[in-house]
Amino acid sequence: MRLGILASHGGSNMQAIIDATKSGVLPAQVVVVIGNNAGSMAATRARNEGIPFHHLSGRTHPQFEDLDEQICRVLVDSRVDVVVLAGYMKKVGPRTIDRFSRRMINIHPALLPRYGGVGMYGIRVHQAVIDAGDDVTGVTVHLVDAEYDRGPIIAQCRVRVLGSDDVESLAARVLTAEHDFYVETLCRIVSGELDLDTLR
Repeated sequence: MRLGILASHGGSNMQAIIDATKSGVLPAQVVVVIGNNAGSMAATRARNEGIPFHHLSGRTHPQFEDLDEQICRVLVDSRVDVVVLAGYMKKVGPRTIDRFSRRMINIHPALLPRYGGVGMYGIRVHQAVIDAGDDVTGVTVHLVDAEYDRGPIIAQCRVRVLGSDDVESLAARVLTAEHDFYVETLCRIVSGELDLDTLR
């Protein structure tokens, strides 16, 4: 399976996926990385791994429609089978979503549908969990559609919220879970155990 990754910042989930492909745990290949931040750690990681990196953003394509078209073109030209969002902080355009319908996945640091939607990302999600007094949070892998965090859920895993947790400690523990769970879920997709076409 040929994977294309969209990433914006640190790229640690992307690195976990790349490492899994290199070790043989994940029978797939990351063939292209697209990012909206040319100076990001994700860009550096891609270059260090010898994976083509494309900086595509409002800076390179001021018109959203043009940006959407170019992202789609790069993914198609790279013969990507599944698009993986790994900390991608921009909205994906309709052309790309349509072309990769049910072949584009995202990971969210909470148990959707709780703590999802516009503005709910990163530390904001973990702060909301702590403010609510929840004793369990987790990770959700879901299909990407036109609505933020509303696509069909593929898989979820739970992470305990400890009484001693602050936002930073909870975020770190959830991120560690993300690394393993994203790889595990991709393995299940590649093997056919999870059929993206049958999700509702």
